[in-house]
Amino acid sequence: MADPAFFCTLSHEGVLAVRGVDAGKFLQGQLTCNINYLSETRSGLGARCTQKGRMQSSFRILFETDGCLLAMASELIEAQLADLRKYAVFSKSKLTDESAAWVRFGLQQGDSALAALGLDLPAETNSLVRHAGLLATRVSAGRAELWVPAAQAEEVRTKLAAHLPEAPLNDWLLGQIRAGIGQVLGPTREEFIPQMINLQAVDGVSFKKGCYTGQEIVARMQYLGKLKRRLYRLSLADDTLPEPGTPLFSPVHTSAVGNVVIAAQADDGIELLAVLQDNAIEDGQVHLGSAEGPQLRLEDLPYTLDSKLEIQR
Repeated sequence: MADPAFFCTLSHEGVLAVRGVDAGKFLQGQLTCNINYLSETRSGLGARCTQKGRMQSSFRILFETDGCLLAMASELIEAQLADLRKYAVFSKSKLTDESAAWVRFGLQQGDSALAALGLDLPAETNSLVRHAGLLATRVSAGRAELWVPAAQAEEVRTKLAAHLPEAPLNDWLLGQIRAGIGQVLGPTREEFIPQMINLQAVDGVSFKKGCYTGQEIVARMQYLGKLKRRLYRLSLADDTLPEPGTPLFSPVHTSAVGNVVIAAQADDGIELLAVLQDNAIEDGQVHLGSAEGPQLRLEDLPYTLDSKLEIQR
């Protein structure tokens, strides 16, 4: 069955802005993604890590006028600004919270609504188009983000509503889960290295760009093949939505074997992304919250992990 068409407000995220002549150069030494791969027609995913390779944030990043905008979970912005500013002292760049300056919408199967706004968005993931101050970027098959200056938000919302029904944020998060795109949220800050949420499989990590904060650990995990946890998509027949960070258990292990990354309601229960030990998923006995909790079913991801291809990025 085809995915339903809708739009919703991406109220769970804010926008961190890095502007100035050194913005790109500064971020190149801080983020997992390669800033040189971004352009006026291409956005991307990325993360900011600690020295130990643990992600402080993950985000979608794009160029805008004199710098870059990073959309991430709202609860991460204050701490991320404080950390990045420590490294920007000698850089000609200014870091600010621009969350109030933008309203962002998620559109599923909404290309006709974008076209009515003058935005002819290609189907290729990470493609980016601009018109009359609006930005639209493809985030996965059939799904797009629309970035709108706050002053235009109500007018644009009205135009979207003429083409698409409005849906709750949950429906957008369900599409994100089915696309296999993990995300750092408040409870999982500094919990995972990028490969644990498969960020390298969705073009969020570059292994050819050179040094950045945490790069040594991230590269070692990729080249030496010692990663024992990764992102899985799972489901369960339940109606109680687990919070990010909720532990997962296996009866054959004495402690937690993973954590929920993001979860959403589906028609027949709950779907979620979780970071799990590989050896825990092999026996098919993964339970939510405790070893006696609801049992999870393994679902397919829309991509495969290929370390040889990933290191070419």
